[in-house]
Amino acid sequence: MLMTELINNVYANLFSAFATILPNFLADANDTSTGFGLKMIGAGLAAVGMIGAGLGQGIIGQGACMAIGRNPEVASKITSTMIIGAGIAESGAIYALVIAILIIFVA
Repeated sequence: MLMTELINNVYANLFSAFATILPNFLADANDTSTGFGLKMIGAGLAAVGMIGAGLGQGIIGQGACMAIGRNPEVASKITSTMIIGAGIAESGAIYALVIAILIIFVA
């Protein structure tokens, strides 16, 4: 229960920090159009796809640590499988990041 509360607090603080800092970096002082605001909202929604990848990698790491704890003799095989799984999970976050960047700077 304590770990769940800690994770929820970390995510809440992270989102509030991004919500206050990111517009200052991206906003143009002369651009107050509706299109610009909608573009930033779209990029933010595209970036939400990165959350699932982070959670997936955490679950992969947890499973690998539990498996190595139960059977240390196969640690190298478990580690290599974990790295492949984490890479596959990370690809979704990379795609979401690319889409968010394209929305901000190209669209």
